[in-house]
Amino acid sequence: MSERAAHILDEVRKYHQDIQDDRGFVPGVTEIWPSGAVLDEEDRAALVEAALGMRIAAGKSSRKFESSFARRMKRRKAHLTNSGSSANLLAVTALTSPQLGDRRLKPGDEVITVAAGFPTTVNPILQNGLVPVFVDIDLHTYNTTAERIEKAIGPRTRAIIVAHALGNPFEVAEVAQLAEEHDLLLIEDTCDAVGTTYKGQLVGTFGDLTTVSFYPAHHLTMGEGGCVLTSNLALARIVESLRDWGRDCWCEPGESDTCRKRFGYQMGTLPAGYDHKYIFSHVGYNLKATDLQAALGLTQLEKLDEFCAARRRNWRRLREGLADVPWLLLPEATPGSDPSWFGFVITVDPDAPFHRSELVDFLESRKIGTRRLFAGNLTRHPAYANREFRVSGTLTNSDLVTEHTFWVGVYPGLTDEMIDYVVESVTEFVAAHR
Repeated sequence: MSERAAHILDEVRKYHQDIQDDRGFVPGVTEIWPSGAVLDEEDRAALVEAALGMRIAAGKSSRKFESSFARRMKRRKAHLTNSGSSANLLAVTALTSPQLGDRRLKPGDEVITVAAGFPTTVNPILQNGLVPVFVDIDLHTYNTTAERIEKAIGPRTRAIIVAHALGNPFEVAEVAQLAEEHDLLLIEDTCDAVGTTYKGQLVGTFGDLTTVSFYPAHHLTMGEGGCVLTSNLALARIVESLRDWGRDCWCEPGESDTCRKRFGYQMGTLPAGYDHKYIFSHVGYNLKATDLQAALGLTQLEKLDEFCAARRRNWRRLREGLADVPWLLLPEATPGSDPSWFGFVITVDPDAPFHRSELVDFLESRKIGTRRLFAGNLTRHPAYANREFRVSGTLTNSDLVTEHTFWVGVYPGLTDEMIDYVVESVTEFVAAHR
């Protein structure tokens, strides 16, 4: 780094310190966000350093982040994408690749998923001509169960894709065992659960493919961004191809002839010797991230343990503070797990003398941000009104959370004082309705 660049970065760090808001927390005035990024002076400096180097496409930082994150997640390969939604699209689409032979998913095949979730876990199923099979959730963990998934398996079922709800893992070891027994492919949507463990094993290490999001609400942020991880090298190669326009070549941008036979291929009905950089083996996309995003991701990754610890600490403080408040169903960790929580979910008892919306309105009036359990029951949304899907069993609990459930934040930017104000506010509202 040049002396001039070093001086600029020192000034950036000073600028970051100068603009910090030190007014402190003012109850009812200061916003208590349900989620958000925690960014320090090193994050700001990393972005500026990447900009000074004009690293505007994927490059050195992207490759370094992919290798570092793969090691952290205990997977052999990681491929950065422009969003977590794109990561899910790539993961599902990879399972349709002709290169998988008889294991490939084909139009009309079924994929088991959860009705009460976020749409981008489900949309890639439909976008690939596959059929979602929706299962219900448990009202304590807000996850589905291995038992529900097993009952949903039919003659056309070929895969499972489930998200770990709000950082709380589903019974992923048991589901992975089911997948093996029934020759099903498993995708873990780990966008809300980086750092969570189940039975002592890191989530994201059970499935054939794992997806992560780096949107500002999540455990690490790049602003936008996501990742697909796997230890299956054949699947990793397919994901890379699909992400990079569908090309067969694996050269990094700006590189040529990594395989040492750039003009030595004959594929499809192309003439022998056609430039491998322009041979396409998949109908793909351009879903790459940039080096600016990766540079931020690298500094964020250094703080992951700290972030996860804060999420767990804030969740416990809320759980202990609200433990004796009536008419509220509070969340529980899946047995055998240690969640790296994304949010603190609350369900208002349908028999309570107040409705969920009244409590939410009260909290919002006090600048306490709330969110729904994402889409609630996805089958009730207009986007899916004329889509083919199957429901296994009932969606009773998915309907209940659509009406009665919300969550508040536990992200690392919240202080003990803020958490205590949330507890006080919920307690005061419920006491007023006794």
